[in-house]
Amino acid sequence: MDADKDNANPTIINPSDLPSRRRSAPTTKRKGIFDELAPAYPSLADPFSSAEASSASSEFDGEERREEIDEQEVYDLISTISDPEHPLSLGSLGVAKLDDISVQRPTSPRSRISTVTVLLTPTTSACSLTTVIGLGVKVRLLQALPPRFRVDVRIKEGTSQTADEVNKQLGDKERVAAAMENRNLINVVNTMLATCE
Repeated sequence: MDADKDNANPTIINPSDLPSRRRSAPTTKRKGIFDELAPAYPSLADPFSSAEASSASSEFDGEERREEIDEQEVYDLISTISDPEHPLSLGSLGVAKLDDISVQRPTSPRSRISTVTVLLTPTTSACSLTTVIGLGVKVRLLQALPPRFRVDVRIKEGTSQTADEVNKQLGDKERVAAAMENRNLINVVNTMLATCE
């Protein structure tokens, strides 16, 4: 074990004890940024369909059958992120817990924005990498969730000596954007996210 780690002997949760849900159907691939630029061609199976009709019906179907995202799905997205100090995932270290994730649906019928709140529990109260871990979780969720979700990642109250400072940094869009311009930090976050499915 490295002596320079904040918590050289963390408590490790057995992977079979982690909450999970088997997917019943494969998920559809999210549209890429260039997909809208490609022309829509009618289906070869229906020679009488038009490109306009098929794209209009797919837009309507997407609106009507919008997939709901719950706490388990958010947990599945972040539990496999690797810890920057240990060769273990945030789920197996107990940093990310299903009970500490909430999804708030829009409060107004005119609003379409939902909020995902994730509370992280560092392995030790003196962990110096809580900001990096929080940033990794925030980046993962921003990349994986549709734009209709607002992401709020915080350190759970009373679990870290620097929770207030870290929460202020993670809640400030400008600080997060500035942090993601730091090449060394980007490399650490990319290494953390490399284990995500």
